[in-house]
Parts: sequence; C-alpha cells; structure tokens
Amino acid sequence: MTLHLVCTLLAWQQPAQQPAAPTVPQPIARVDVKPAEYALQVGDTVRLHATAYDSSGRAMPEAVIRWFASGGRFEGAVDTTGLVSAGSTGTLNVAAVAGLPGRAVKSTVAFAHITVLPQPPAKIAVAPRAERMLAGTALVLEAVPYAANGDRRYDRVTWKSSRPAVADVTPLGHLTARAAGRATITAAAGKASESWTLVVLPNPVVRLSAAPADTAVRAGDVVRFAFVATDVARKSVGDARPEWAVSPVGQGYATVDGAGVFVADQPGTYRVIATLGARSAEAFVQVAARNVTRQVTIVGRLPLKGLAAAELWLHPDGKHAYMSTIADRIYAIDIADPAKPFVTDSVIVDARVVNDVMTTEDGKYGVMTREGASTRKNGIVILSFEDPAHPKPIAEFTETVTGGVHSTYVYKGYVYLTDDATGSMRVIDIRDPYHPKQVARWQVERPEAGRMLHDIDIRDGLATLSYWNDGLVILDVGNGMKRGTPENPQLVLQYKYDLNELYKKVELAGGPGFIRGTHTSWRHGRYVFVGDEVFPARQQGGGPGVIGLGRAYGRLHVIDIADLTDPHEVAWFEPEDGGSHNVWIAGDTLYMGDYQGGLRVLDISGELKGDLLAQGREYAHVHTGDAAGFVPNGANAWGAIYARGLVYVPDINSGLWVVKVEPQQPVIP
Repeated sequence: MTLHLVCTLLAWQQPAQQPAAPTVPQPIARVDVKPAEYALQVGDTVRLHATAYDSSGRAMPEAVIRWFASGGRFEGAVDTTGLVSAGSTGTLNVAAVAGLPGRAVKSTVAFAHITVLPQPPAKIAVAPRAERMLAGTALVLEAVPYAANGDRRYDRVTWKSSRPAVADVTPLGHLTARAAGRATITAAAGKASESWTLVVLPNPVVRLSAAPADTAVRAGDVVRFAFVATDVARKSVGDARPEWAVSPVGQGYATVDGAGVFVADQPGTYRVIATLGARSAEAFVQVAARNVTRQVTIVGRLPLKGLAAAELWLHPDGKHAYMSTIADRIYAIDIADPAKPFVTDSVIVDARVVNDVMTTEDGKYGVMTREGASTRKNGIVILSFEDPAHPKPIAEFTETVTGGVHSTYVYKGYVYLTDDATGSMRVIDIRDPYHPKQVARWQVERPEAGRMLHDIDIRDGLATLSYWNDGLVILDVGNGMKRGTPENPQLVLQYKYDLNELYKKVELAGGPGFIRGTHTSWRHGRYVFVGDEVFPARQQGGGPGVIGLGRAYGRLHVIDIADLTDPHEVAWFEPEDGGSHNVWIAGDTLYMGDYQGGLRVLDISGELKGDLLAQGREYAHVHTGDAAGFVPNGANAWGAIYARGLVYVPDINSGLWVVKVEPQQPVIP
C-alpha cells in the first residue's frame, strides 16, 4: 500500500473537521437590582445598580440597562445611570429593564422599592392653643409635627409644663388648669418644639347652659351649640371653654367637636354634654333620616366604538359637545336632541392621549392637549370652533411645553395649563389665537423630582391648582386680593394633607406602594371640593379598571377656606366601589365621575361636616356600564357636566351618557 493510499484511508477513517458553530445568543434569565429595598428622605438620592444574568448564572456585562420610575414621576425620578432622586413621601417603584444590543431578545425587568420618608420635624401645630383657662377646667390638646416643607409626620410628641401646680399636662396632651397663675406649656418632637404661656384664672362659674336645649334635624345637618357660663350674679364669664361629648340614646353615630359643632351620620336621639370642671350642661338632638334619593332617567347614549372616552366639554350654544379620547383625537358631537347625540366631525393630531378639550367663553376658539406625540412635540393645539360642528386646528403651542400637557383651563383669553415635564403651571395668551405666546410660569417650591401639577380650575380670578404631592394651591390670577394677574400669579394659600396615611388600604390591595395624588378641585362658596386619584402600584387579581392602571380609589375632601389663613378639612365623600375623578357643581348639587362606580349625584346644601356618604347625602347613582362597552358591563365614569337640566357623563368604556335627575318626590305620610 502506498503512502498516498494509507494517508487517504486514514483521512477517510478520521472525522472531517467542521467549521465552528456560531454562538447562540443567550437570553437574559433574570436581573438583580441592588439595593432592592431602600429608604431615604425627601430631597436625598441613592444610586441603584443592576446586573443581568443568563440561565447558567453568568453575569452579562453586555446587557444594556434602562431605568424607569414605575407609574411616572409621582414621588421622584431616576436618571439613565440609576441615580434615584426622592421628591415626595411615598413609595417609588424603580424598574431596571435589561436588554441585549442588536438582538431581538425579550427584555427582562426587575424592581427596586424606594420608600421616601418626610424630612425631620421642623414645626408643631397645636390645637386648641389655649392661652387663658379657668381653674378646675381641662382640655385635650392635639399636636401634629410637620417637616419644613409641610409634610405630615407622626413622631411621638412629649408634653411639659413649667409649673404643674398651676397647669398640668399628661403625656397624651390632657391639660388641666389647677390654680391661678402662669405656666409655660411645651410640645416637642425631635428637635422641633412649640411653647406658649397659659394664664389660669379663678373660676367664678356657678351655672352652665347649652342651646338649643332640644332640636330636630336630618342626618348630615349641622347644629352649632351655644355655650354660656355665668357667675352668681348671672353675668357671663369669659374664658369658659367646655369639653364637649355626645352619646346616642339607643343606637346611632354622631360627633361634636371642641367648638360645640354637632353632626349625626345616622338617625336617632343624641345627648350632647358640655363639661366645665365639675359642672355640666346637656342638650338633646332628634335626628331623622335625610331621605333625598331621586329617580333618574337615561335620556340618550352615544357609544364610542374602539376608542376610550375621556374629557367632555359643552359648547356655549348648548347644541354641541366635544369629547377627548385616550387616543389621538377629539370628537365633535351634536347634542341638540339630547336623546339622539351623534358625531359630526373629529380632529386628529399626533398624540397617544388627548386628555383635555375646552372652548373660550364665547365658543369661538379653544384648545386640545397632547401627550405622547411621535415627534415629541406635544403642548396644545389651538382650535377654531366658529363652526361648532366642525372644529379646525389653526395653531399650536409647543415651545415650552413639548414634554406634554395633561390639563388646561381657558379663562378670559388665557390658557392655564399643566406642564408634564416640569410640574409647573404655564399661562399662554391666546387673545390672538393664531399667535399664542407664554406670559407666565408658576410652580410650588420643591425639587423638580416629584413635582407634578395635575389640574387647574379658575373662578372669579382665583385659580385652584391640584398639585398631586403638594395638595391644594390657590392663586390670584386676576381676583385682586393679592394683586395677581395672568402675567403675575400670586399665591393665596396652600393646603397639604397626608395621602400616604389616608390610602394605606390601597397598598394592601396592590402590593408595594401606590399611585396617589391631589387630582381635581372646584371652589364653591366657602368650600373647595378636592378630589384624589388613587391606584395600586401593582394591580392584582385583574378585573376592570382605568386603562393600564386598574381599580381606582380616591376621596373627595371638603376644605373650608372661609378664613384664608386657616384652610381645614371639614367633610369628605369616599365612594366604596370606585374613586373620585372629575366633579361639576351647580347650585347645591355636586356631580361626580366615580370611575367604576359610574355617576354620583350629591346634596351639598347647607353647612358640611363629617362623612357625607354615611349621612345619606347621595341624590342618585347611575352605573354607566354597558355590555357592548370597551370593558363589558364595566363602568368607568370620567366626570360629569350639568347643563339645562341634564347631566352629560363621559365613560371611558362606554362613551357618552345623557342623564336626567328627576325632582324629589314628596313624601307621602
């Protein structure tokens, strides 16, 4: 056998060398974020780090990490490097999304849960801050610590009296005036403290009375008791401040506050007691059911096929309406016959969401908002409504608000709008609608992280701003009380409340954290009605809800602003089946979109105090679900507008509803 043949046979017997197989891209199996749980204070930062791993546990340094604040910029922000900035108290869920460059492989996500705590206590609010008391009398003091930026804190408050023999205060804040003299009372929490001088006077009181002694009201009616203390000569004694209490004679529930203001949630007979030292006076209140329920009639319907409805606005002529969508358009609707509304035209723009639409007072012009434009030029589009059935775009304004506009209010030639990018209010002059221009900017004093303005409403030159993490803000934009103008808005007041404490139940429903904030407001007489928008950060269990957000919650607060230096909450309405969204008030009636609850109509007559739902102040309730809706049989009412005896309700799932609330029927004995 020749050498050539041997080599040939050996080659035939050896396996041929194959070219190297191409490397198969390994998918990302998991992502680790460190720290996964962290707590920091408002204004602080923390750097997050994320590592991607394949199924064998090998780290993948080639993975690209993108960072997002889940649910938006509500409590803070995260930059492209994973640096988290805490803007507001609450829970900030930060997502780390890992992908492979140039490869069509599925991204993998992991979350870090950042708890944002308030800054240290800087001040303490004490109520009542009694400066003069009669010997032998007592009061219960309440002390609330606040951070420098107004965030509510829950630190333990310690109490101290400089002269316990004159005035003694217990660890729970029960203050007793023991003998004539002076004492300094101090409340302290952390490094914050509040002190004042209390003067204890001799007690000449021999007789007490509370009036009215006997009265009859309905549930929800407020009774203000007058208290009189007299001496042996039957002369009124000043500085006589009683402790008030109430108890039912049988069953029922009622409250009376430190000023003797009574309200009952339930029918029954109640005994009201005013105590001053060893003496007391009593009165009785007979409470009947409120019985305000009214019948409703569904007058007309206009379903929207394939698109989710949003905001609604009525043209001043009463014959046309405009509905925005959680999409790229608004619809013009003929409502001349409210039983048969129909679409006459639409305006389509480059946007993912057109949240708002509104006309000028004369109905000639108006605006629509844009969010999520493909060109990243959002802002507002100026419309001509000179032909009300066929609105036309005539201009746009994007220069300072290209990051997106969620809500607007058109008032006397100006557009007041919310700037998504900076959380500020911008004022745009549209008196020449073809050439809009910005004339003012206003914002709360806080870092941009966590600053979010959600809604604006203006009446009589006062703008009420719903400032999400910063509560209710009222500005003078032409009223005159603070010399404000559209070009120079001036702060009138700010009222903050603790959203985190109020909605802990929502966190339990959806896992770590929740999305919540001051969402809408409407000033009416001495009150501002302020609504919250609340969702679990993670929706569990599925079920209908707001698109992409799930089941809604949220309370409607009633803030008394009769004294602009002392705004305070006096009443509330909290639906049990949904959450407050937009409201409309006409006369003594409030109309509310209750998301999953549909339309709710409330009696807000007289003085308001306490739980309006428990008191039976609901006139009517309409579930706006439809079997053919976007979510079958699921209501998702956005709001309501009352005009000419009818209520117009846009529902995200089922389009437009036209409802009539019938007059109250007389009670037949």
